[in-house]
Amino acid sequence: MAKYLLLKHYRGAPAAVNDVPMDRWTPEEVSAHIQYMQDFAARLETTGEFVDGQALSPEGTFVRYDGEGRPPVTDGPFAETKDLIAGWMVIDVDSYERALELAGELSAAPGAGGKPIHEWLELRPFLTEPPTITE
Repeated sequence: MAKYLLLKHYRGAPAAVNDVPMDRWTPEEVSAHIQYMQDFAARLETTGEFVDGQALSPEGTFVRYDGEGRPPVTDGPFAETKDLIAGWMVIDVDSYERALELAGELSAAPGAGGKPIHEWLELRPFLTEPPTITE
């Protein structure tokens, strides 16, 4: 089994086919989308492929260390210029092909008008071994 992270980008990924921003959806469309995500996760729980998943708030800050005794540095209040990750899901599957299959299915969650979003999801494998460095 191999773990993969599925990242749902709200901003920063290629445009989806049904590219109506979520803040313009009706409450019913938002509910249908969330229900699809919950049903998808529940189905993967029964197969043992679901590890975890969460929706994320749009607020966030990049932070870095700035030296001993100094406060951390942040990137400022310019959220509109950042990539925005809407949520994530971790799956544990037998193969890369299965991870692709599930990511494709998750990409079809309903959006505006109840039509599938066909959004781009970022599929990233967990690092299982440290990289080998040769000189």
